[in-house]
Amino acid sequence: MRYPCGFYNTGMAIVDPGIEDYLRRMLPAREPVAREMEELADRRDFPIIGPLVGRVLFLLAQSIAARTVFECGSGYGYSALWFARALPDGGRVILTDSDGGNCAAARDYLARAGLESRADVREGDGLALLEAESGPFDIIFCDIDKKDYPGIYPLLGPRLRRGGLFICDNMLWFGRVARQDQQDDDTCGVRELTRLLYDDPSLHTTILPLRDGVSVSLRL
Repeated sequence: MRYPCGFYNTGMAIVDPGIEDYLRRMLPAREPVAREMEELADRRDFPIIGPLVGRVLFLLAQSIAARTVFECGSGYGYSALWFARALPDGGRVILTDSDGGNCAAARDYLARAGLESRADVREGDGLALLEAESGPFDIIFCDIDKKDYPGIYPLLGPRLRRGGLFICDNMLWFGRVARQDQQDDDTCGVRELTRLLYDDPSLHTTILPLRDGVSVSLRL
């Protein structure tokens, strides 16, 4: 997924930039592989969740004693790095990406981080790969093309355990979701998934206004 051209000029800051800078300054140093992945994202202008959200993923995974994670849209494995570090021995995170280069890079990064045994990297469409799985998973994470976001909703019910978490990135879409003049496919996709999650009585959903918005849904 790439952000739209001129996105930073047409969106709004979800968190005051001064607050975000403060939070970043407070972060402990990351280990070398994570820093290398962050530097690559900066050089390539490649969207990753970043360390502020990464720490949230680690915290959530540990808080429910997660052992199995499925990611729809993994890029080159940055979010998976945080999940894999949170898992116990024998835990597994399934990474998916349609770009073979990203998959190869993810395998390399996770191996160098000592997490190869916890990572199962699969090339292909994340939704199709999730549909082929029976689950149940402790966590399902979504960061695919935003226009495709509603497509993950019908796959959650049989594949997310009770007490499990569905986590989705970019759920405030740089403020576009709040602007009625924004009716592009990506923005509408984010809005529709948000509606589906909040309307589902089997899920307890909230959106954390951190970075670009992270939704967390607990399967009741």
